[in-house]
Amino acid sequence: MNLWTIVLVASLGVFAVKLVGYLVPASILATPRPTRIANLLTVAMLAALVAVQTLGAGESIVLDARIPAVVLAAGLFALRVPYILVVLVAGVVAALLRNFGLMA
Repeated sequence: MNLWTIVLVASLGVFAVKLVGYLVPASILATPRPTRIANLLTVAMLAALVAVQTLGAGESIVLDARIPAVVLAAGLFALRVPYILVVLVAGVVAALLRNFGLMA
């Protein structure tokens, strides 16, 4: 099985899942429980993605300058700072920590 076969099979799988989502009756989605589950699932998946991208390097856990940068970004988001400013400040903090050798 080559790479293109895997990509095509995965694409068909995603299309099938999306199609099934359109076939779900509106009466099921109108209740508050599916909406709440969908909202919580979105937050959980985003948190998992941030954790993996922050702590992961290959198959190991790495503690480097990304951790203080993400913590700072979370604090700035809590203060409702604009997104572009949060990205710039977190990037500068990570760069300075790496530059001064505090967290490689």
